[in-house]
Amino acid sequence: MIANIVKPGNNTYGVLAYLFDKGRANEHTDQHTVASWDDFIPDPGPWDSPGHKQRLSQVAKALDLRVVQAGDKAPEGHVWHCSVRAAPEDRILTDAEWATIARRMVHATGIAPKDDPDGCRWVAVRHADNHIHIVATKVRGDLRPPRNWNDYHRAMTELAAIEKDFGLTPVPRGPEAAAGTQTAKRPTRAEKEKAQRLGHGKTARERLRHTVRAALSHAQDLNDFFNLLADAGLQVETRTLPSGDLQGYKVALPDDSPPIWYSGSSLATDLSLPQIQQRLTATEAPATAAASPTGHRRPNPWHQATAATERIPHHLTHADDCTVQAHLTVFGEVLYALPAHARRHLQAELHRAAVAFEHAAHTRTRADHQHARALRGALKAMRYQPADHSGLAMLLDAAILVVLAAQRRSALRHHDRQVSATRQTLIHLQTAYDQIAPAGLAQLAGRRPSEHTVHRYARVVREVVPSHAEQILTETAWPALTAALATAEAANHQPADVLQQALQQRSLDNAKSASEVLVWRIQRLGDRHAPSPRAQAANVRSTAQRPSPPAHASAVDPLHPRPPGRRR
Repeated sequence: MIANIVKPGNNTYGVLAYLFDKGRANEHTDQHTVASWDDFIPDPGPWDSPGHKQRLSQVAKALDLRVVQAGDKAPEGHVWHCSVRAAPEDRILTDAEWATIARRMVHATGIAPKDDPDGCRWVAVRHADNHIHIVATKVRGDLRPPRNWNDYHRAMTELAAIEKDFGLTPVPRGPEAAAGTQTAKRPTRAEKEKAQRLGHGKTARERLRHTVRAALSHAQDLNDFFNLLADAGLQVETRTLPSGDLQGYKVALPDDSPPIWYSGSSLATDLSLPQIQQRLTATEAPATAAASPTGHRRPNPWHQATAATERIPHHLTHADDCTVQAHLTVFGEVLYALPAHARRHLQAELHRAAVAFEHAAHTRTRADHQHARALRGALKAMRYQPADHSGLAMLLDAAILVVLAAQRRSALRHHDRQVSATRQTLIHLQTAYDQIAPAGLAQLAGRRPSEHTVHRYARVVREVVPSHAEQILTETAWPALTAALATAEAANHQPADVLQQALQQRSLDNAKSASEVLVWRIQRLGDRHAPSPRAQAANVRSTAQRPSPPAHASAVDPLHPRPPGRRR
């Protein structure tokens, strides 16, 4: 449950009139009183019921009686107004339950302590299933003001007890609430009503925020960022200081006439100009063929991005909060970039995944973006290299692991809202992966080597992975795995060595398809340059001394048959 205590006012009748009215969008229904300081006061009832105004006036005068009696001693802003709202997933409470909650709230906040005959006068109004409004006048029977200092924190403390007593959904509070705070600014009621009138599923603020995030995920620098916003059809204006330095920017939808402008910070706190500048400068320059003294071919940015993404779960477990936030932020950028690289039938699902993860990734923790330079650099390079089916499937496979790790981290901290957001992200990513993976595997299988080579690889698999060999050899992804092994061998990698490396980095024990896990891992490993014989010998020695991987490394797998969101 959530309480909201609004700024004190002086118009008791006006507040009651609004609560018993039909609402700005006819959202108020079955308006009635559920509790009050005096159970014998009249119930004004709905706004269109006979005698409504007379009864409403009687209640307002009764509430104001002590205010009138106090005269000049009455406090400025004598109307105390608190709304109490249940969580969306909670059951519908009865009037009697809401009455009990109202009495506990006025007691806890000091407005009307239990068994105090001089407590303030108050009334609780219900005009929806999921919330009530409590209106009180802040003059006690002895004509003194109530001791309601720190009333908001006292209300939230009482709500935590109410949630437990009534079996309701616990809402994060205190440091936990701060960790789950969204940086995205919520749309106003007017924005929602306008979107509804125009037939849009999202408000202007939400549409602009999604477009700005997508542009930022691709942009190389500020000029590129503004050009991408314009290419997306947005109206863009920048503000410049007398010194010539850029001060800020604002955007508007193309069909707004006159335009309704939103600054970046009004869309989300992390979309302000200073925040964007920090992220754009924290980018590692991608490696190029010209920069390589050995003249090797240009690295594949999709493989580089996948490698950096695969390291994020480790950071989520072992790094400090600032580093974790940096990796979650850049991973969110990756998700916002993916729809532009995908086929049309996948774009909507990937966009929904990005929007869902936005609510899981951003907190009040200040991100140290320098820790995520590698992935951001690979992300920028991906813009200039179109993705094939296998490249996108490989990155989605790693992305699912990241979201699972983020979900586990949030669950350990009891951040239920973030857990819910990661669960939704998993659903969308898994759906997209299931649609793209067959095409990616078929693309690889088209490069399947000769039967003699396939038989040789089968012997290698039986030697290196004896416990999973028969499963791998009979799965539909086996032809794709042989193609991945052939590609790695053509790059001077030994099939047994690359298989062993893949196994060290991801366990097959809980995999739904062991061959798929190996395909994406070997495809990326095979893209690396083969080590020299001396390096290979050193790797053998270090591998023999390396301890067994921790339990969490094998506890999560994106191809596990259990539903997304479940603890692995």
